[in-house]
Amino acid sequence: MKQGTGRPEAFEGDSATAAEAARSRQKRLARCLIAASLVAALAWLAHLNYRQKISTDVLDLVPNDERSPELALVRTLAGADQAREVLLAVRAPVRPGEDAAGRDGRSERAARALAESLTASPAFAEVRLLSDPAARNALGLAVFTHRFDLLLPAWLEAQARLHAATAPQAEWPAWLAERSAAELEAFLARPEAVAFQPLIPADPLLLVPGLLQRMPGFADGGAATGLAQGYALVWARAREAPLREEGQGPVFAAIGRAEATARAAAPGLELRWTGIARFAAASRARIERELSRLNFLSLAAVLVLAAMCVRQLHRALHLAPVVIGSILGAWVAVTAAWDRVHILVFVVGSLLAGVAVDYGFYLYLQPRRTPDETYREKAGRLLKPLLASALTTVLGFSLLLWSDLPLLRQLGVFVSAGLVSALAAALVWFAQVQDPYLETRPWVRRRSRHPSRGLRRAARALLVVGAAVALLGPWRLRWRDDIRELEPPAPELAANDRAVRALFGESDGTTVYLTRGTNPAEARAALDRFLAWHERMFPDTATATLGYALPTEEAWRRLPGEVAGLDDFPTALRGALARHGFDPDAFQPFFTAWTQWRRASVRPDYAGLAADLGGALHGPLSILFQTGPGYAWFATLARHPPGAEPPAGTATASAAQLQTLNRLFSRYRVSALRLSALGLGLLAASVVVLYGWRRGPRIFALPVGACLFAFGVFGLSGVTLNLFHLLGAFLGVCLSHNYAIFFAENSLRHEEPPPSIRLSAAAAAASFGVLALSRIPVVAALGSTVALIVVTALAMTELLPLARLRSADAADPW
Repeated sequence: MKQGTGRPEAFEGDSATAAEAARSRQKRLARCLIAASLVAALAWLAHLNYRQKISTDVLDLVPNDERSPELALVRTLAGADQAREVLLAVRAPVRPGEDAAGRDGRSERAARALAESLTASPAFAEVRLLSDPAARNALGLAVFTHRFDLLLPAWLEAQARLHAATAPQAEWPAWLAERSAAELEAFLARPEAVAFQPLIPADPLLLVPGLLQRMPGFADGGAATGLAQGYALVWARAREAPLREEGQGPVFAAIGRAEATARAAAPGLELRWTGIARFAAASRARIERELSRLNFLSLAAVLVLAAMCVRQLHRALHLAPVVIGSILGAWVAVTAAWDRVHILVFVVGSLLAGVAVDYGFYLYLQPRRTPDETYREKAGRLLKPLLASALTTVLGFSLLLWSDLPLLRQLGVFVSAGLVSALAAALVWFAQVQDPYLETRPWVRRRSRHPSRGLRRAARALLVVGAAVALLGPWRLRWRDDIRELEPPAPELAANDRAVRALFGESDGTTVYLTRGTNPAEARAALDRFLAWHERMFPDTATATLGYALPTEEAWRRLPGEVAGLDDFPTALRGALARHGFDPDAFQPFFTAWTQWRRASVRPDYAGLAADLGGALHGPLSILFQTGPGYAWFATLARHPPGAEPPAGTATASAAQLQTLNRLFSRYRVSALRLSALGLGLLAASVVVLYGWRRGPRIFALPVGACLFAFGVFGLSGVTLNLFHLLGAFLGVCLSHNYAIFFAENSLRHEEPPPSIRLSAAAAAASFGVLALSRIPVVAALGSTVALIVVTALAMTELLPLARLRSADAADPW
């Protein structure tokens, strides 16, 4: 038959032409989608300010609305003067024939040049030479000028208690005058009284000497300690918070310029310095290097593994766009969802290389069912298990959005968006590949069709041993969350910090406590509760705090009434001083000041009194007392090593907040455990809905069994787990859940498990194995946990068919 007469060849030609046209349209559409998505993602990422967007601040791992009072204090300190302080020690080299005094003089001149250069820099708000007594003199003058307002209330309370205990029948003004004269006589007989001789005529009640005796060396700042080793010390306060980039780079540049200036004054000088900014910057640099290294190694490990397992090495590169699309999608989603994202999200996010490639394996390694099967038909056939594995995992990770911890919420978005992007990238990328099938090497596909009896027995024995480990090991687990594991270790910086702080008088044998409140009155009342607790816990240890210089608000309000009953006190005091051998007229400055103070028509309110005291604090003394909008806190120095933590009612925590934040992270671990359990419940429910009551629980048993085995190994080997082991377990269950689904799908079709399971599990193990090499402890914990679970799940998919009881079970090992 001629053309147009209905020959079958004509219809076949038309059909082939139509199919080719459809494939061509499919390729064009896929490539347009790829180009548009790539341009949009790169445009978004290119416009970001990464210095502002990516955070290394450990406090960004914790919610802004966290109600823990300890964390509220830590947040306050992170931006307060104490966190911004920079400690610098300068020592000039010893010259031949020069004595210690000469070297000390050159060190002091170099320190002065250093301080002048730092003062001229806009990066610093305040700079002080520790040998300069100006700051201590200013505080002493402020306390002395307002001694009646600041110190008299507590002095009167102490004397009233003694009066009630020893002579309640004695007339109060006369007893108080006699007691004051007797204490003055005893004090002047002691050697230390010589330093206070100029004050005594204006302060026979010993208000200021009594305060200073309760705070020996507290305000000295360590100048004598540094000088004894030939160092001149400089204290500085940066203008910006140290955990931000603005409080790091400009500070380091200013110190570099100041060091050059100081070297001109003393060639060959030694400069040692420390500050929180130095730790923060070093941590950021190490984490950024870790991010680059882990992402590169993870991607390289996956691609090398793929190249080893496939026949045509160059075609394995088609898996790279799936991984790249996944990571781009995750970066875009998480940076769009949050103003600041912690850098650990991106470090942990390097795991996506091993997860995202799964979808490429499942699509690329599946052969056509028939020679003429189109890509659309192949993708449609695989769409159910692909969607089931991806969306159930996304569903589980989406629950992390309800976590209290910002890090977990950000990881939930990162992983969920990355998985959805990986699936979309795989479906679209292979739609435009000419031949979307990659044949694996025989050893990847080869399985034992007729295992020997011995091999079956060995498989059963291994499964029994694994079950025993899974059932017994988890009972031996130990948990501990340590916030120090969130950052890479920096032993050199830590050693330098200890050495410099020792020069400033700090030591491991002291503990600094911080007592907080929403205002000075509240903080001062809490300080009284803390001091009472500390006296019970450490009865032989003295404490020093500027809180001694500020009365409680209650004592301040009672003061006018108490002073009103002391009209006869000046006369009685003159007589008592005369009886104890003093000339009363020598104390006229005191009597004049007392009369003027009592007659003053206006007295400051309590908030003003506290503000005046805080305003007199400069340089290192500024850490003693801080007040601002909505907060106030006092520092207390105790001469004992860190010990028992004060109870919550004292509103006090030690300045080293590690244990405080560790408790918070332990609480968040419990919260994450609840969310993980709920997520796993949803995973189990989704599998039951998709595969029914008979197969669903069996499918879900594989990832749960792998997880329990991993925890059993950790328990039996004595590994201490933390929040990131838990997060790794959740991710590992989600990954092995994917393998279980594809394992079950092939069993339903009476086929052997696909080679993609082996490849994807091996890729995930390689990717997470790279994370296990991380120098950041929590990242290594996550990587090792996921790698162990994935390897266990892969072993189960291999052993279950081998352990079948009858040859008829080959198609369905469950």
